[in-house]
Amino acid sequence: MAGSERSPRIGERIAYHRRIARLTQQRLADTSGIALGTIRKIERGERGASESTLDRIADALHIDPVHLHGTPERGETRVHHAMRQLSGILACHEDPDDRAFDSPSALRARVEKMTAHRLAARYTPISRQAPELLEELFRAFHTSSHGDRKSTGKLLVMALRSADAVAYKHRALDLSARLIDTMRWTADRVGDPLLAGMVAYVRTETFFATETHTAGLRALERAIDLSPSPTTADSTASLGALHMRAAVIAGRSRNSTAAGAHISEARELADRVPEGVYNGTAFGPHSLRIHEISLAVSLGDGHAHRALEISREWRPPSGTLPERHSSFHIELARAQLWAGRPGEAFDSLKAARRVAPQHTREHPWVREDVATLRRLRRGSAEELTRFATWCEAGG
Repeated sequence: MAGSERSPRIGERIAYHRRIARLTQQRLADTSGIALGTIRKIERGERGASESTLDRIADALHIDPVHLHGTPERGETRVHHAMRQLSGILACHEDPDDRAFDSPSALRARVEKMTAHRLAARYTPISRQAPELLEELFRAFHTSSHGDRKSTGKLLVMALRSADAVAYKHRALDLSARLIDTMRWTADRVGDPLLAGMVAYVRTETFFATETHTAGLRALERAIDLSPSPTTADSTASLGALHMRAAVIAGRSRNSTAAGAHISEARELADRVPEGVYNGTAFGPHSLRIHEISLAVSLGDGHAHRALEISREWRPPSGTLPERHSSFHIELARAQLWAGRPGEAFDSLKAARRVAPQHTREHPWVREDVATLRRLRRGSAEELTRFATWCEAGG
């Protein structure tokens, strides 16, 4: 098999993670789309596995492919290559070539699949799919009729958002900012206020990354003022998500008055809709609770008690989106560390890794907190060292 890696350890890792996921070999074969005989031979070390095969198996197991081939550099190389491709695509997005592109229904299915990867915090398959899909979507957008422009533009914005998730999580902040600017460029030409609200929500990443929290709060409050009235589930969730994010960034700027006002508005709106994904953003009572934890952490260690109180009363239910779920544990870990509970903090970080390994591994707070735990020399030094190596933490 050209370009394949053959090692008994890879087969052992696949078998281990398959058992952890409680899947039979047949179920793994069905889910990954790989022949049962091939799965058996790979697990026995009798056959190599290409990177694309490992990616498909990892997707089926809901884990980072790094866990299978054991070399983080491979995943990083693929992501960085994709980011270089994305930079080139953005450079000429206003003048795409005239090659063919998929049908509208096929493009929609591909965007929905990539969005599902984003919501599940699986960034490797996004990096594999995003460049080609974005090229086709730019061609489709520029050649679309007036009647089709809104639907095609929405697909383009959703695909750009998924690509931005990879760039932002891997700290390619310049590329992230360019992707978000292109999302704004597209949304302006579509004229959909809910799409504009979603872009404003995502744009807050730029303000978080540059620690320009006061400016970020102003931008979100302008978006809130321009939002349509919350008369439908989608418009209610859109406005609620903006208030939810405004509360957190107000907390980062230590503006407790604004933070309290926005979280109260978000809470009232969250009570009106069931938990769900609206225009690509999760919103509802569970997301609100997770953001209340985030707000407590944003306001500083003097507010850690509030995060701990929420965690004693409530935990994310089964079915919570992996990125939201892991964020709960990551934020809680920081509050526990501030409260002098390092053992509980490490348990929370391990829970975050189980839920969404790629999101956890790329989160800067995880690296900072693991480095702090190592300096405190609490818990198993060997286990902490393994975790620190996995997430590339210093200390």
